Amino acid sequence: MLELEDAIEGCLNNRNKSKEMIYKSFYGYLMGVILRYADDRDDAEELVNDTFIKIFRSIAQFSFPREKSELQKAFRGWIAKIASRTAIDFLRSRKTFLHVDDIVEEQQPLSEVNALSVLNVQDIMRMLNTLPQTQRVIFNMYEVEGFSHDEIARALNIPESSSRVYLTRAKARLRALYTRTSIQSYANS
Repeated sequence: MLELEDAIEGCLNNRNKSKEMIYKSFYGYLMGVILRYADDRDDAEELVNDTFIKIFRSIAQFSFPREKSELQKAFRGWIAKIASRTAIDFLRSRKTFLHVDDIVEEQQPLSEVNALSVLNVQDIMRMLNTLPQTQRVIFNMYEVEGFSHDEIARALNIPESSSRVYLTRAKARLRALYTRTSIQSYANS
């Protein structure tokens, strides 16, 4: 089996065996990234394949980290960014979630979300999938991918204040889901 560094080098030299290794090794990971944005499994599969095309076309832009031990993490971060942007471009092209409510930030008070800090990642992801698409996308971009509100606003072509409001709404819904789940768990024990 090829090492990741060798596989990346092979992709730089357009070797199909190396591309196949990268594809098989990271398909599941990228599917997880894409499914945080896309509802439909068929769309997600297509977006993952589109992501791999972009990865292979732009692999020369990947910067190897100084420490060899950081290669896996750096490569995963790089391909995840390509995947999330591919998904965002797809959602933007469909324009199914970009109609912005006539809301202002002051209508939605900002608050800390202490309940979310005790959840594990699987619980959050399961609850995240129940959010409306706009809230899920913005929550994912901000909390998971690390985009700023300014970057989200530019990527989705929405006002920055709308990004903040949708994030606040997403957190409020997640808090309500968490509370409901906690009460049900307590009642069942």
